[in-house]
Parts: sequence; C-alpha cells; structure tokens
Amino acid sequence: MFGKKKKQKKTFDREQEKPVIHASICNGEQVAGFKNISTGKFSEVMLIRGRNDLNEFMEMYGIVESEITKEY
Repeated sequence: MFGKKKKQKKTFDREQEKPVIHASICNGEQVAGFKNISTGKFSEVMLIRGRNDLNEFMEMYGIVESEITKEY
C-alpha cells in the first residue's frame, strides 16, 4: 500500500567542504560529515555503523568513495 519513501538528494559546497569519516581509535565508532577546508570545522551528518550506512551517505550527497577521507 505504501511505497518506499524516496530519498531526497542533498547538496554540500564542494568548493568549501570535503566529505570526511571521523573514526575513533578507541572504540572504532565512525561518523560521516563534512570538514570546512578553510576553518577545519567538522559538521556531523550521520553515524556509520556499517557498509549500508556509508552507501546511504554517499548516495544522499552524490559522493563517490574516492572523495571521502578518513580521519582519526
């Protein structure tokens, strides 16, 4: 009866921000978001619990995996 909710594409400023995964050395927790290139400020978007979450993040913002960097 009810179809799957269509995911809305979101955008980010590719000139000012880069996609980053913040990973904890201690517990392995990973958070996807965007880092401002000039200020270094990180804006958290979502928790990454597995490959499906990472794929959802990339699809949501139109990112290819080679664009994402991982920081500890």
